[in-house]
Amino acid sequence: MTENQVSNEGVFIKKGILRSYFFNHQGDEITNCFAFENEFMASFSSFITQEIAEENIQALADTELEVISRENLEKLYKSNNHWQEIGRKLTEMEYVRLQKRMISFQKLSGKQRYEELHQNHKIYLQLIPLQYLASYLGVTPRHLSRIRKSIL
Repeated sequence: MTENQVSNEGVFIKKGILRSYFFNHQGDEITNCFAFENEFMASFSSFITQEIAEENIQALADTELEVISRENLEKLYKSNNHWQEIGRKLTEMEYVRLQKRMISFQKLSGKQRYEELHQNHKIYLQLIPLQYLASYLGVTPRHLSRIRKSIL
């Protein structure tokens, strides 16, 4: 998925890591999301509104995905209330995840954000390039190196 396109697909990650990123007003690449095995990812705003996406999605490791088109998802929703409930729960989970991320930037230090990521996704952290991880955490790569040394 690349910015300036409309997202018509969502993916379930069977294997691998995906990263969502955008470019800020200075042209810097900002990582805003990682998604790991057994998680769902899309350019959610674009997928829902069918407006142009402001983000890019990139695989960071060998990845296996189950892809569903927006059209097929709508057919599933119409076919059975159970699918509507699953869609609602996925949407609720995404909202909660985004809210927790926003709050973490206001309440937690970069070190605390790293520790939380380390606790929940330790096996993946070695696969994510340092500059992407630092951007996601809102710290410089140099500061991230210091954080990592203090934890290990």
